[in-house]
Amino acid sequence: MPRSPLLFPLLLLLLPPLAPGFGLRGTGDRRPECGPCRPERCPAPAHCPAPWIAARDECGCCMRCLGADGASCGGRAGARCGPGLVCASRAAGTAPEGTGLCVCAQRGAVCGSDGRSYPSVCALRLRARHALRAHLGHLHKARDGPCEFAPVVVIPPRSVHNATGAQVYLSCEVRAVPSPVITWRKVTQSPEGTQVLEDLPGDHVNIAVQVRGGPSDHETTAWILISPLRKEDEGVYQCHSANMLGEAQSRSTVTVTEPSRYQAPRLPALEGRL
Repeated sequence: MPRSPLLFPLLLLLLPPLAPGFGLRGTGDRRPECGPCRPERCPAPAHCPAPWIAARDECGCCMRCLGADGASCGGRAGARCGPGLVCASRAAGTAPEGTGLCVCAQRGAVCGSDGRSYPSVCALRLRARHALRAHLGHLHKARDGPCEFAPVVVIPPRSVHNATGAQVYLSCEVRAVPSPVITWRKVTQSPEGTQVLEDLPGDHVNIAVQVRGGPSDHETTAWILISPLRKEDEGVYQCHSANMLGEAQSRSTVTVTEPSRYQAPRLPALEGRL
């Protein structure tokens, strides 16, 4: 007669529990290699770079530091990363084999409730933990992406002095979020004596303007090139930047000199040289 398909599972229920040496253990049991916990044998606690990020080891006995963002992890020591961080492998040859780097599982800059931008939400949480210890209030993420702010001129253009026919350029570095619109203008005076701003390059065939991002995050650099330099190019130049939150400007002066037309008279050729 064929055996019932339910017979084998019923027999398993009637068998006595397996011996501990069989290799099966409950989820709440300690690891076999851990042994009994003896806190007095734990190594002296190291000075953690972030003391408020610590946890017990894999055996649940001794306290150990957890790596902050950018700290080494893995390797023979089995260093672990703090909450919200993952151990990412490094490029071969840049570190000991098996060693990684703690990086935030959630990439991208965030804006904190303190108005500061953080490279990641992990960096914000780390700062928040420190803020709680210092009683600075509850710091939290305000939104994804860096905090927005009005333009600030980081490096203003320098005034230059050169002769006609030369090549000169002015540069202006601005920091802002969102990225600003930067324009170059020449400041002149109308016949009535009022200030006039002329957008460049305009009709000037010897003037070129270029704008690009960088050199640092949230910075924009703008250049104006004048070549060849003419006497009428002399004057005040303005670097103007603006976004939805505000505007900023800075000025510099271009001074132009013309080569001297005076030439020393030539001496007449000596006659009757000895």
